[in-house]
Amino acid sequence: MKPVPNDIVLRPSFQLELPSSKEEVLSAFAENKRKPFLIKRLDEHIFIKFNSEKIHFWSPQLHLEIQEKDEGNSKLYGVFGPNPTLWTFFMFLHFGVATCFIILGIWAYSSASLDRPYGLQLGLMVFMVLLWFVLYGFGRAGKHKGKPQMLELHTFMMETVLAI
Repeated sequence: MKPVPNDIVLRPSFQLELPSSKEEVLSAFAENKRKPFLIKRLDEHIFIKFNSEKIHFWSPQLHLEIQEKDEGNSKLYGVFGPNPTLWTFFMFLHFGVATCFIILGIWAYSSASLDRPYGLQLGLMVFMVLLWFVLYGFGRAGKHKGKPQMLELHTFMMETVLAI
């Protein structure tokens, strides 16, 4: 197993070779009711997140996929990620800022081609770039705030796997 690095990347992933069958691993997670974790199973996928008492805006979740490798052995694939709603919201904001930047660039080019003033458009384009940096800063701050819970999820997953 590759350990989770100290510098958490955007969506860190890992793989584990397990000396247990796929069904043993899946049932070990499905039957585990340890607080503060909520565990959902869909086929060979396990989703682990925090309950409503421990969750905050930046809380991560852990997605596990267990595949049968051979008789009695399986492989676990894990991916840490943000709440899907939060991820979608941030992507929507980035897409909106990028769209505004492109529209302002077209407007500035058209104004310059027609020998009209285009200072407003360039100023707003600079503002869009600054807004991108602000969004990046919020993302970094959120990742930093969610890192302790990410390590909790990893510890819980390892304890469950080792108990099989």
